[in-house]
Amino acid sequence: MGSSANGHGILDRARTIAPAGFNRWLVPPCALAIHLCIGMAYGFSVFWLPLSRSIGITDPVLCNDLTLLRALTTTSCDWRVSDLVVTYSIFFVVLGAAAAIWGGWLERAGPRRAGVVAACCWCGGLAIGAIGVSLHQLWLLWLGTGLIGGFGLGLGYISPVSTLIKWFPDRRGMATGMAIMGFGGGAMIGSPLADWLMERFADTMQVGVWQTFLVLAAIYFAFMMAGAFGYRVPPEGWAPAGWTPPARAHANISRFHVHLRDAHRTPQFWLIWTVLLLNVSASIGIIGIASPMLQEIFGGRLIDAPGTLFTALGEEQKKAAAAVGAGFVGVISLFNIGGRFFWASLSDRLGRKPLYAGITGLGVLLYGIAAPALVGGSVGLFILSFCLIASMYGGGFSTVPAYLADVFGTRFVGAIHGRLLTAWSTAGVLGPVAVTYMREARIAAGVPRDQLYQPIYWMLAAMLAVAFVANLLVRPVHPRFHMAEQAPNPALATGSDAAAEPARTVTGTGSLTWPVLIAWTAVCVPIAWGIYQTAMKAAVLLK
Repeated sequence: MGSSANGHGILDRARTIAPAGFNRWLVPPCALAIHLCIGMAYGFSVFWLPLSRSIGITDPVLCNDLTLLRALTTTSCDWRVSDLVVTYSIFFVVLGAAAAIWGGWLERAGPRRAGVVAACCWCGGLAIGAIGVSLHQLWLLWLGTGLIGGFGLGLGYISPVSTLIKWFPDRRGMATGMAIMGFGGGAMIGSPLADWLMERFADTMQVGVWQTFLVLAAIYFAFMMAGAFGYRVPPEGWAPAGWTPPARAHANISRFHVHLRDAHRTPQFWLIWTVLLLNVSASIGIIGIASPMLQEIFGGRLIDAPGTLFTALGEEQKKAAAAVGAGFVGVISLFNIGGRFFWASLSDRLGRKPLYAGITGLGVLLYGIAAPALVGGSVGLFILSFCLIASMYGGGFSTVPAYLADVFGTRFVGAIHGRLLTAWSTAGVLGPVAVTYMREARIAAGVPRDQLYQPIYWMLAAMLAVAFVANLLVRPVHPRFHMAEQAPNPALATGSDAAAEPARTVTGTGSLTWPVLIAWTAVCVPIAWGIYQTAMKAAVLLK
């Protein structure tokens, strides 16, 4: 795609090296632009009910003999929600696989090429999904939106990690926290936007989903391409002007790099993998049933009918309780997003290992002691406990790239992070299956609805206790895994090392300029709108 006089194509990594005077604060908005778009994967549940009546329009056209195989190609039966949710599962399985398989390629190709490929896959997948919806072919929805879109998710998710860590060696946690906050916030923007678009496109003949897919694909493509072409990587040996790391950082941050081919051979990789797996598993399962959990535990207390069990509520009362449950989910999503920035930024001060010790240890206390004790107690304290849990779930996601950079160095951190995301894919199955199985088993055993969850909380507390121990076992990587040929890393050099490898700086890395202001406005305005929409839904908790 185009070439310059020196033979480098416009997407080549060499064309993304920042010139003198480049402002590093232009890079985080590029990462946010991509993550806010692919984060809509979290919000795809907004499409399931409309798609389940895409033929019947007002009511689903049901077929009693519909098998999964027939559902893939039927044009006369509406899809079941269970068939549609497979798309969601494909998203995150492929995300982890793509990040693991192509993480090494990303390090060689650079963030711009990876961002462009991610945009083409994610938005092209939406477009193919739109064709599938318009033709009523489920296999096209799975192939386009699920499989091809999943590749875009994986590459888009890890594309900024290595770049941000190299631009912000002084604030690794904050930098990656900003980007990954965007992934958590994507649904906060995309879901209400999709609702609004479907309302505009729906009529007596259609539910408006395929048109919404195409509009979202166009919007996302513009944002993602702008983000991809805005990416710049620092020159070799770059460090922020005037920054010297505190001496104590050397005990926790490696001055060496570990090659991608060796990272998974170290116990540190698998210990951090375990921490991420269990932290995500302990949260994602319970967050997935947050609304029914709140309704079943507190029943009539949510709607000024104290003493009335959930199963005894009338139809209108259940609708009112469901609105409160939806508000609870909205508040949880805000804490999940805010926690991604807060905890990751805090890790720059505390260190990554102490931060994980704190969030896993506090999680053990909240799940093991606070949550069971609050069943039947204070609604407000119960909600606050789970909001804190949601914030630590997000914080665990956003801090792990900086943790990997501390342990394995920055040379291959993006690719190593990609492989670590297989823990996320595994947790996406383990957490919901474990929680759902225990809940259904207790319902089948006749346990009252307000008493369903205590053993589940204790199981999740046990998961986090194991994660706490695994984190404590993380030690510096053995020297035999250090790369023999070290990249200049002046940000961590001291003494004779610093003299041998003087830091090179790019001037103007922190001033507020018009390009910086415009870039941040472009991503902050949608975020503010999404926060407003979510806050309006959550306001029901204050009534």
